[in-house]
Amino acid sequence: MIYILTGDIRTGKTTALLNWTDQRDDVDGWLCPDNEDGKRYFLNVKSKVEFELEIESEVDSTKMVSIGAFNFLRSAFKKANDYLISLTSENKNQYIIVDELGRLELNKEGLHTAAEALIPKFLKDDKHHLILVVRSYLLDDIIEFYNISEYQTLKKEDLSDLLFYT
Repeated sequence: MIYILTGDIRTGKTTALLNWTDQRDDVDGWLCPDNEDGKRYFLNVKSKVEFELEIESEVDSTKMVSIGAFNFLRSAFKKANDYLISLTSENKNQYIIVDELGRLELNKEGLHTAAEALIPKFLKDDKHHLILVVRSYLLDDIIEFYNISEYQTLKKEDLSDLLFYT
């Protein structure tokens, strides 16, 4: 089953997921919170390992991808994509989180490689769930781009009400 957590920009979607996963051991994937300087980083849900994603200054263009005023490390996306794809071979987790799918992914950048691999595997899976984070204004574009035919949308308030246990 695919759940799409949606909401406007900076409304606490990632924080809600962080709180929801805090007491769970059946969830893996990546969250993308902001650090104390307001820069995004990847946080592994299972291990709590963090690594840099957003960088302040421009580096060699082959090492970064930019969208708007934001610069991200390609190596961070490669690491995150590789990890997410590795979870599909031996999925021992009930939930995998991909935070987030947006304009980069619509341009086949960012976490696109993982999304392309994960979404078809979870479309008809009733025992394992994929939680995608998507900004509300991009929801229809993401659904169409990845051909997501079966899904349930969630708001951050829905996380505490839903029983994700099977």
